[in-house]
Parts: sequence; structure tokens; C-alpha cells
Amino acid sequence: MEFSLSRTEVTRFEYRSEAASTNDVLKELATTDAAAWPDFSALVTDNQTQGRGRLGRVWLAPTGKALAISVLIRPQLPPATLGWFPLLAGAAMTRAVKNVVEKSMKPVEGVKEAEDPRHDVTLKWPNDVLIDGYKVCGILCELLPDGTGIIIGAGLNLSLDEHDLPTLTSTSLLLVTRTAPDPDAVLAAYLHELATLYRAFLKANGDAQHSGLHQQVEELCGTLGSAVRVELPGGTDLVGTATGIDAEGRLRVVNQVDGEERSVAAGDVTHLRY
Repeated sequence: MEFSLSRTEVTRFEYRSEAASTNDVLKELATTDAAAWPDFSALVTDNQTQGRGRLGRVWLAPTGKALAISVLIRPQLPPATLGWFPLLAGAAMTRAVKNVVEKSMKPVEGVKEAEDPRHDVTLKWPNDVLIDGYKVCGILCELLPDGTGIIIGAGLNLSLDEHDLPTLTSTSLLLVTRTAPDPDAVLAAYLHELATLYRAFLKANGDAQHSGLHQQVEELCGTLGSAVRVELPGGTDLVGTATGIDAEGRLRVVNQVDGEERSVAAGDVTHLRY
């Protein structure tokens, strides 16, 4: 694949016909030859054989039907800002997917425009992208071993059909839009949104409020206002209502038991439906 559109959005772009894990490959390249992999370099494949998600979960997809995307960033920012990068990437992908879905929708023959399905594209805190509540993309951010950069990995379901889906709560752009997506156009849209949010965040010295990132994330985040169960590190659960995102990117949850509000920095979130 040429990815002519996507190449213009990054400082260095490399496509591989196969990779075990784009995060691992880019991490190794960025560590052993830092000068060759500057800030905002990207490594992409449509055949990732050993992909993984958050909490060590395996991420697999049929060859040619999903994109594994890893972007290297080297931000010179205070450590306290690190919690915003998964949200920044999640917001970028949400904006890109929303744009692709809206542009790709075609009226069904014989169905009035008002009856044509509309789709709700949202960010699930901290970094899953959902369409109508079904996961289309997951994101995994990892620090370089020497701490000089961050790898932002994303797995995006492009053209999986019903038989390819890894879980009952997954979907793909093909299933939603009824149109085979152009991988280059989708990837370029994501990289453009990622660059826009990243550069604004850098310009504001990592101030999510001043850069507009905080507002963007809260507007896109479908978790807010929802009843949630958060599986916390250590094995305990927090059940309550997600009310907001604090200054460090943590999810604020009002405990249904005692009514106290907690800020959650890490945890597996489930949207509850009563």
C-alpha cells in the first residue's frame, strides 16, 4: 500500500505488510536509532500477528481488514501531563471515525432520508472508540524504555464482517457504513486529528484546559453521565455514575454506595444498562 495521503501527515511513515506488534517494532526502532525516528513518526500494518490491548488482552483481526497504527511522539512536557495522552489519542480517533462515518453514509434505496440510520460515535474513557455502543477501535499508549517518548498504538476495525468480529460488542466501519472504507483516507483522517490535538497540547505546555483538549474530550466522551462499573487495580470494583474528567485526565465517579466522588486514574470501565 502507498498511503499517499497518510504520509503527508507525519514526519516519517513506514508501512509493513506484516508485523508482530507495531508498538513493539516502533519501540525497538525508536530506542536503537532515535535520530531516524523523530517526533510524530508512524508505523502501520494491516496484518498484525501478535497485537495486544490494555490489561494484556490479545488483539487479532483477519489480514487486510483492520489497521494497526503506532505513532511515536517525543513531547517535552511535565510528567503530570502523561495521563492526557490516551485521551488525546482517543479523541483524535473519535473525531476521525465520526467524520468518516458521516461522509460514508449512503441512503438505502426506498428508505426516506429521515429514516436512514444515524450513528453515535463516542469515546469510552479512556481510549476506546464506540459506534452505537460497539467498539471499533482500541488504543494502547506505552512509554519508551528510556522515557524519551511515547508510543500511541491503535487498532481500528475497517472491513470486518459479522463472522470476523472478535467479540459480540465489536463492530467495523464496513458494518456501520455499508461501504468498504479506504484505509489511506481513514488513516490520514486520524493522523491529521492526532497532529492537530497534539500540537495544540504542546503549544499550551500540556495544559488540557488552555489547549481545548479537556473540553474536546468531555464533549466526545459517552462515558460521562453513564452508570459505570470500574474494575480497579487490585481487583476491587467501583460502581456509580461518571460525572466528569478532572484536570489530570482522571474519570470522576460518584460512588452509588456512599455518594462520594472519586477520581480514577486507571481501570477497566463497563457502561451499565439498567
